[in-house]
Amino acid sequence: MNSLYLTRARIVTPHSVLEDAALAVKDGLIAAINPDSMPAGAREIDLDGRLLMPGLIDLHCDALEKEIEPRPGVHFPLDFAIANADRRNAIAGITTVFHALSFANAELGVRNNAFAAEIARAVHDAHDDLLVDNRVHCRYEVTDPEAPALLLKLLEQDTIHLLSFMDHTPGQGQFKNETAYRDYLVRTYQKSAMEIDRLLADKRAAGEGAEVRMRLLAERAHAMGVQVASHDDDTPEKVALVHALGATLSEFPINLETARAARERGMATIFGAPNILRGKSQSGSMRALDAVLEGVADCLCADFAPATMLPALMQLPDQTGLSLPRAIALASLNPARAAGLHDRGAIEQGLRADLIAVRMQNGLPRIEGVWCAGAPRLAAKGLGQA
Repeated sequence: MNSLYLTRARIVTPHSVLEDAALAVKDGLIAAINPDSMPAGAREIDLDGRLLMPGLIDLHCDALEKEIEPRPGVHFPLDFAIANADRRNAIAGITTVFHALSFANAELGVRNNAFAAEIARAVHDAHDDLLVDNRVHCRYEVTDPEAPALLLKLLEQDTIHLLSFMDHTPGQGQFKNETAYRDYLVRTYQKSAMEIDRLLADKRAAGEGAEVRMRLLAERAHAMGVQVASHDDDTPEKVALVHALGATLSEFPINLETARAARERGMATIFGAPNILRGKSQSGSMRALDAVLEGVADCLCADFAPATMLPALMQLPDQTGLSLPRAIALASLNPARAAGLHDRGAIEQGLRADLIAVRMQNGLPRIEGVWCAGAPRLAAKGLGQA
């Protein structure tokens, strides 16, 4: 692989921003920061004062489901949808994305076992032909007794890179009452009252045995080096339960008390970048901004909108007083550590050269260069040909 020499950059390291700095890249890795001289044979790229940051790492984004099924029952070919999602992530500066795929029997469109498994395998098979590092985050609806056998098989095939437990039974988590859940199904999936009645009855009946299934999946996931998350934790008691079952990440904790309980148990917390950008939760849960202000937010994810990641991060220093390196770490170094990806997440010697070049324009960050393992994926005019 050709060597790179990126000059006149404002390099965002884990601890500071280095002004008028240079970075050497060789064989896909960061070789040196501010080397004494340009490496022999390296291709020089003048960043002309742009910020140079680690590529963003998104642990949870279900936007691929909408690429595949933009409207209920309307499906695009998987190869087309995956390639389109890949380009959207590259343009957003996301160099590692965990596509969140829901395994929930036959509940909601693509959110059923057979279709979700097909998508997971398609992402896995397309990996080497895509722009960025596309991975699979399997979301298991714990009231589904049929999915574990399929998920265990996908784990054995090394197709799953993150596993999470979710429970959308009304009365806890995201849906605080049955009315909220019914409204969601009608609005999003056009379900009839009779269909919702049947779905709820099946979900409640299948809740028995959930803890046994969760423990089995968590144990196998950890044996395969796959981290386990819990979704929409709403009480410290729920945190204690999922932690005992093997979860090491808490996605979208509902309130401050629960987020604190997760961190006290050593779990990494994940909040949504759209929540930061909009200033509120779509479901009435705690604001992600408040989680950052209270010091209980470890990671930000795209949730459903990859384009929100970088703008949300860039406004945090003004909103919270965080330094830029600490803000950027919420979507780079912190998620890398949470997911066990110790080869990336920061601009440090020896790590993967997953990099983005950013220029502020009219108050918004503009991605003008993307490199994934040192390979150019996107370049603005005047930055050098990708």
